[in-house]
Amino acid sequence: MARILIVEDAAQLRKLVADYFRKNGAFDVDEAADGFEALRLIEKEQYDIAILDIMLPGPSGFDICKILRCRSNCPIVFLTALGTEENILKGYEIGADEYMVKPFSLKVLYAKCLALLARAAGESASAEKEKILQCGAVRIYPLRMQVFAGDTERELAPKEYFLLKVLMENQGHVLGRQRLLDLVWGADFIGSDRVVDSHIKKLRKSLGEYGDAIKTVIGGGYKIVP
Repeated sequence: MARILIVEDAAQLRKLVADYFRKNGAFDVDEAADGFEALRLIEKEQYDIAILDIMLPGPSGFDICKILRCRSNCPIVFLTALGTEENILKGYEIGADEYMVKPFSLKVLYAKCLALLARAAGESASAEKEKILQCGAVRIYPLRMQVFAGDTERELAPKEYFLLKVLMENQGHVLGRQRLLDLVWGADFIGSDRVVDSHIKKLRKSLGEYGDAIKTVIGGGYKIVP
């Protein structure tokens, strides 16, 4: 049975959605009425899918999405009254898999969640077979040496590719310039460690709008985060 988190401050609506998912038998449901409660649940539980409102007491649905995406690749659905293009695009940019605007159909919401779970199960099996590297919307398929940012394949120069691969393999950890030189250029490289900076700049440009996933840590080096 899939475990789902439903985050909605409107009690009647939250209960309606939770009861529907419980009644249909495929979900074990946890509920949160505000952003703080949602974060407490995320801290201690592993979820297969999450449904998030955006306008919440405490941390917003956008905040919760960012934190959840750092911890998990589970599908995330926004269910909100905010239907502007700006909000919808922001939702997808920070890692949502689906964005539904209220009013909505419970049947459609349920069907979308089942489809997302099925897709996630398929991707998980595929990733296990090929050992796909993923950080947010950036993915590397090492067997094919393919890089995708969002839905678009990106063409990287060899050094850019291996630099990204090293960062992805050490996701969330800061790697200093010398460490990156040793891993990508080799321990016998002769030259300035500033070559790393220039290649990071090129790599960010190659990844387009997703390039800011690569963070500069002043006095430390670089890291990649979702």
